[in-house]
Amino acid sequence: MIFVLIDLLLLLVWSTQYRWWGRTIDYKHPRILMYHMVSGHRRGAKFNKLRVPPAQFERQVAYLAGNGWTFAHVSELKNALPDKTVVLTFDDGYRDNLEYAHPILARYKAKATLYLVEDRFDRDWSTAKKAHHDSGELMQEPKLSDAEVETMLASGVWELGAHTLTHANLPAAEPQLRADEVIQGRTVLQQKFNQSIPSFAYPFGIYDTEDVRLAEQAGYDFAVTTKEGIDPLPYAKPLELKRIKVSGKEGLWSFKLRLRTGRRK
Repeated sequence: MIFVLIDLLLLLVWSTQYRWWGRTIDYKHPRILMYHMVSGHRRGAKFNKLRVPPAQFERQVAYLAGNGWTFAHVSELKNALPDKTVVLTFDDGYRDNLEYAHPILARYKAKATLYLVEDRFDRDWSTAKKAHHDSGELMQEPKLSDAEVETMLASGVWELGAHTLTHANLPAAEPQLRADEVIQGRTVLQQKFNQSIPSFAYPFGIYDTEDVRLAEQAGYDFAVTTKEGIDPLPYAKPLELKRIKVSGKEGLWSFKLRLRTGRRK
């Protein structure tokens, strides 16, 4: 009897955590997924949630490719898209995006959008959000070189988006610096890579109405946040799009659930 009660308690905890009964969002609305790194976990690391192991990432992409999902770039959200469209986005510009994610994406004929920080080397930008996040972990994480970014763009797999000049905490920045981060962040990337930059990602997902105004002034068609969910079409706020966070600490079942409901709980 005690074991039955324990099993029931575990089931209740599991159900409360994942809320598997959540409402399915109509598949006519595209899912935008948020990734950072595709790499193995590190013992004692603070940011392992941002690290999706390569084997786990391949299971996710293989599932999408094998179950009727269409891959699209963020810029394609302006077009009429089929049901079950998924948009993979990668924030910051980590080298493992090329080393591990790119071959998997190419193998399954998938697409992804890279939100690149222009000045991304020798920076521990996590401290811009919380001063006590000073482990240096993200600064030490290898970043993509400009030549590597060019290789990714030339493949046709990747589209480039802006993620500010320095991964700034925008609302905390001085007005002129804030404007430069959003507007010049686009201009510099366009000139450097000879690419149009149609979309933007707010660093840390921290932004306010002024940042939305700056994104509009800069000429972005879309901007993505870290707010979790699935926006219904037509987009009421194309410069504040929600994304589905993909955690490196959860399995394929949770991934499928998020695709269905837009959130973990």
